[in-house]
Amino acid sequence: QNGTSFHVFDQGRFAKEVLPKYFKHNNMASFVRQLNMYGFRKVVNIEQGGLVKPERDDTEFQHLCFLQGHEHLLEHIKRKVSVVKSEETKMRQEDLSRLLYEVQILRSQQENMECQVQDMK
Repeated sequence: QNGTSFHVFDQGRFAKEVLPKYFKHNNMASFVRQLNMYGFRKVVNIEQGGLVKPERDDTEFQHLCFLQGHEHLLEHIKRKVSVVKSEETKMRQEDLSRLLYEVQILRSQQENMECQVQDMK
């Protein structure tokens, strides 16, 4: 109504008729999961301090950069990068650096031992 969200008024019909036109599935839960990965959130109506159970099949989603008449903001809607993956990558880089350092030390020790063996001959 105010251009800051979109509604799915009939989830069953939406999944059956709309989703297959744009996705390789007709699963509403998968669609919602994708929306969440791109930063969309379900709008929850709160009335008199408690959650209101919807009287009809109406689900509303919003995103800060999804605003009617502001198409230039759409480029800011991107899939979220997992923090866990970033941490895993950081750990792998640290492990790799440590391993390279250890290889350098082992090579140096090997060269020293080869010199000692040559001296003993």
